[in-house]
Order: sequence, then C-alpha cells, then structure tokens
Amino acid sequence: MSYTTPEQLYEWCKIPVAELENHKDLKVPFRLCDDADAMGELMARELVDEIEINNKGGKTTRAIIPCGPSCWYKPFTDLVNEERVSLKNFVVFHMDECLDWQGMELPLKHPYNFKGFMLEHFYAPIDAELSVAEEHRYWLNAANVEEIKAKISEAPIDITYGGWGQDGHVAYNQARRHPFSHVTIDDVRNSTIRIQENNIDTIIALAQRTFGTAYQFVPPMSVTLGVKECLSAKKVRLFSNTGAWKQTALRVALFSPITPEYPMTLLQEHSDALLTATIDTATHPISENPQWDLGI
Repeated sequence: MSYTTPEQLYEWCKIPVAELENHKDLKVPFRLCDDADAMGELMARELVDEIEINNKGGKTTRAIIPCGPSCWYKPFTDLVNEERVSLKNFVVFHMDECLDWQGMELPLKHPYNFKGFMLEHFYAPIDAELSVAEEHRYWLNAANVEEIKAKISEAPIDITYGGWGQDGHVAYNQARRHPFSHVTIDDVRNSTIRIQENNIDTIIALAQRTFGTAYQFVPPMSVTLGVKECLSAKKVRLFSNTGAWKQTALRVALFSPITPEYPMTLLQEHSDALLTATIDTATHPISENPQWDLGI
C-alpha cells in the first residue's frame, strides 16, 4: 500500500476553504455548500430532476442510494409529493448495511440498521401512488450478495449518490488495514459486493458520532457494494455535511494521487464525478491555524 505522508497532508490541508473550488491542482470537481440545509435541497433537486428526465423519456432510473447524509430525505420526499413525481420506474440499490458480529441483520430500530432508517425517512413519507415499487428496492444482506450483483449487472446504473468515510470509503469500501492481507489499487478498483469486518478506526468514528464513544454498540461487520459497482454509474455524486470526521479525507480526495489508503481517490478516474461539501466539512483546522508548528 502507498501511504500518504505528513508532508503531503500538510500541503493539502493548509489550503483555505475559499480557495478549494477553483484550485489549480484539483483532481476531482468540487462544489461548496453553505450548510446542511442547502446541501439537502441540492441533493433532492438534482435527483428529482434526474428521475423526471428519465420519466419523460419513458426510461427507468437505476440508482445506488446511501443511508445518509440524512439532510436530503425530507426535501426529496417533499419535492416528490408536491410535484407529483412518479417513482414507479425508479430502481434503488441500497449501497450498504451494517451487521452484527455473526453477519446477521440488526434490529430494525437500531440506529445503524440502514434499512429501518430508510423505510421510515425515505420511503414512508412518499404518497403511496408515487412510491418506489417494493420489487424495485434492493436491500443488501449476508444472504443475497450474488442476487444483488446479478441485478446490478442487468443494465447500466444512472447515478450513484453517497457520502464518504473518515478514510475516504465510498459505501463501506474501507481502506483495508489487515496486517497480513494487503490490497493494491487494482484490488480496490475491482472490488465487488462482499461481507467484511469493519475497521477499528471506522468503529471508533461511528462510536464518537452516535454513541458518546461507546464503541461496544457499533456494528462490527457490514455488507457493501464494491467500488466496482459504485463507480460503474454514469454519474457519481458524493456529499458530506459531517464536519471534522470527513475533512482530511476530502482534502486527500481533491489533491492526492490515487491510493488504496483512501479509496475515494479512484473518483479521479471517473468521467462524471462531483464532490460536494458544506463549508464546515471543507474547512480544515490546519488551514485555520497557520501558526501551528507540526514539525514538518
């Protein structure tokens, strides 16, 4: 694995947020949003527009959809209901799911049961006559990996929506940190649907975010679409409003050479990818504290 050096990180992280969007060294197109509300409205509008264009052309919209950022669910369901946008030809592949230590599904009301959250916030608020057909909702679990892989391969994916993790993972494609099993960038690029143990840093990050750092409650396993599926879409749109958790990964994605240490650097190879972050997420502490001496 090629590792990002402290010297590289310092150079990328010290760039002021106001200079990011049009920076000469950007490797992936980047867009800044004021805050979570603005991002939610933007995400909702762009996905609704994608669906409406295909509806008017009599086409199906096939999308890979995340559980999060949560700021876009209400704006999306409101737009669908107010503008009477039919989702009957909208096919949704949910990008990942958390699992317990045996690879089994979590209780429906567990905060990291993505299906439970999406049923409540993404599907339930939409008027029944407009909603996504049950047979067009593809949920991942430990038992249907091959079935989902076959369904995705039936036709092109129009758009991948998503966020990114603290190590630049897209879906649950975390940087592999196993001491005896290393991966190349080709391995990451060609990774497909799989069940896996979650990285310790992912567990700690989720514990801090949700459980007051009680890591004992964070699901230790997950099932995820691979990078291959996520980046197979005609368009890839990744968003974050999560602040400190995502700040360094964003800077790496924007400026780093492609590396398996940060899987989202592979967005550089996609012909229509766009990263969007709130000002809070795009502002790095190093850029705000030029007086710091980090010994670099």
